[in-house]
Amino acid sequence: MARAGLCLRRSVDSRKAMPQYPAFICRDCPFVTRRLLILFVLAAGLTAGCGLAWHFAWQRGIDTLRRHASVRADRTTGALKSTLERYESLPYLLAEHPFVQDLLTSPSAANVARANHYLEDLNQHARATAAYVIKADGLCVAASNWRGPESFVGVQYRFRPYFVDALRGLVGRFFGIGTISHDPGYFISQPVWRDGKIVGVTVVKLNLEWFQGADMAEPLIVTDDHGVIFLSSVAAWKYHTMRPLPEALAASIFQTRQYAQQNITSLPVTTEQRYADDAEIVRLGRGRLAPRYLMTRRAIGEPDWHLMTLASVAPVDADARDAAIVTGFGYLSLCLLAFYWRMRRARVREMIRSRALLQASYAALNQRVAERTIDLSQANAQLQREVAERTRAEQELRAAHDELIQASKLAALGQMAAGITHELNQPLAALRGFSDNTQVLLERGDQAAVRDNLEAIAALTERMGKITNQLKLFVGRARPRNAVVPVVRALRNALALLQQRLERVTMTFTQHDARQLTPQLQPLDIHEDYPQFIAYCDELRLEQVLINLLSNALDAVADAPQPHIAIVLSVAATKFTLSIDDNGPGITDEVLPHLFEPFFTTKEMGMGLGLGLAIASSIARECGGALEARNAPGGGACFILTLRRAVLPDARTVFPHDLVS
Repeated sequence: MARAGLCLRRSVDSRKAMPQYPAFICRDCPFVTRRLLILFVLAAGLTAGCGLAWHFAWQRGIDTLRRHASVRADRTTGALKSTLERYESLPYLLAEHPFVQDLLTSPSAANVARANHYLEDLNQHARATAAYVIKADGLCVAASNWRGPESFVGVQYRFRPYFVDALRGLVGRFFGIGTISHDPGYFISQPVWRDGKIVGVTVVKLNLEWFQGADMAEPLIVTDDHGVIFLSSVAAWKYHTMRPLPEALAASIFQTRQYAQQNITSLPVTTEQRYADDAEIVRLGRGRLAPRYLMTRRAIGEPDWHLMTLASVAPVDADARDAAIVTGFGYLSLCLLAFYWRMRRARVREMIRSRALLQASYAALNQRVAERTIDLSQANAQLQREVAERTRAEQELRAAHDELIQASKLAALGQMAAGITHELNQPLAALRGFSDNTQVLLERGDQAAVRDNLEAIAALTERMGKITNQLKLFVGRARPRNAVVPVVRALRNALALLQQRLERVTMTFTQHDARQLTPQLQPLDIHEDYPQFIAYCDELRLEQVLINLLSNALDAVADAPQPHIAIVLSVAATKFTLSIDDNGPGITDEVLPHLFEPFFTTKEMGMGLGLGLAIASSIARECGGALEARNAPGGGACFILTLRRAVLPDARTVFPHDLVS
């Protein structure tokens, strides 16, 4: 207020000294100048914002209007073309009809009557306006309207362009006002040939007045090849042109009586803007208040007509004006909001400053210090209690961890002992069989067979030693993953070990094509590694897995009337898939989720510990593979072993028939 009063006094003094300046302007006061500059900037921003809003809204509205107008023009043009094309061949069919041929060759009363009845019937079914036949001299001799008072029979049509075009051997197309009925129509003519010469002309007239009222939503006009409007939804625009006609062309139209001597003048059309898609903004009328339209042009083709749709631009102008008004009000609202925010901010600053002065007292400061001290003491005590709780929890956690480690050691020891016992049962049973067999052979004196059995017993004892040596590998977590083994050899060894149990079982082996694998398979002495059948796995561990899977399959088919086990080996680029199927009872849904859990078994007491499949699954995982179980589609269980394939570049190829002894 003091500054305003000072400025006012300065303005009064300056007006006395310099009367050329207004009273409310102070040349020495920058405060007033800054306000005037702010008002000017705000006014300029308002003008620019409203202008941009109007421009973008108008442009968006015009683009939308152009799309809709283009669709409407294409749809209307297609409708008109289809109508014209539907009647295009009708004059030709009339020209080829024998009634018309006979009439033009011999115009007797009987031929005329027959032709009239035929044209009448044809015109009624084709739903045309009229159909008539003209002789070569231009005289109409038969017509579909021969009964009516406005019959075309006996009328001379030599002056009509469609008659002239037909006599020249062309298809005549013409739109004009009829000389008898005075109704506008579209005429299509065809020459009538007889013995290589033109003896007459057939004509079909169509009434297209319905078309101009098909879409009354917006104006629609159709112009002929001269640019004359002959169809229009606005009656006042008919028989006018969009551009002035040359005098010679106007005289020709008058001479042919195309539009019954109508006074053809041009409409007051002014083009304001053109677009690339045959569209333009035109002003139809004189003066700035004349309505504006978006005119979209489409060519009909044959005949050389043009269809134009006119969409009013007034709604686009109204939308753009509304957008500018809304933008202006929004801009003013933002300015008022900014002014209110600025004033409120100033008031808040004044209130904060006053409050700070009132609170700056020594007593209040001491009170706040005391409160802060109490808070810190409480926080410190709480922190000490939390530290004590965490220390006790950590001690309990360590004790529980030690107990868990001890329990894990005991569980692992029990699993290892059970696993070794389970794996040694098979070699021990084989040793017993070989020993009994050796006694029989010694009594017979078959030294060669005894030697073979002793070698087999030695191999089995060596194998049992390998099994016991695997204890460290089973207990430890870091097992070698780069060992390779011939899958065929491991499979042969497993089958040889179970030879006695396989005698009553039918087995098949499949790899690409089915091959028979007999139960009496003897191990072959393979000294090389073969690329197609080399897998990443320890040989002894793979044999353990195969022996376990085959033993389970044998147990499953023990009660089957025709026991059968199928082995399928699939070789891929990076892996092997070995599946063992049996025709036993299969696996129940309750057992399947727990099949690979340690100590889970479905066998009777004393027949198994439930560790075989758990150990086999563990071996498969450690070799980078997997072991799955499911029920076969035909019945029975199916175990699928997947291993990584190892490719050795210097090894030879082995095929499934190498399994046959």
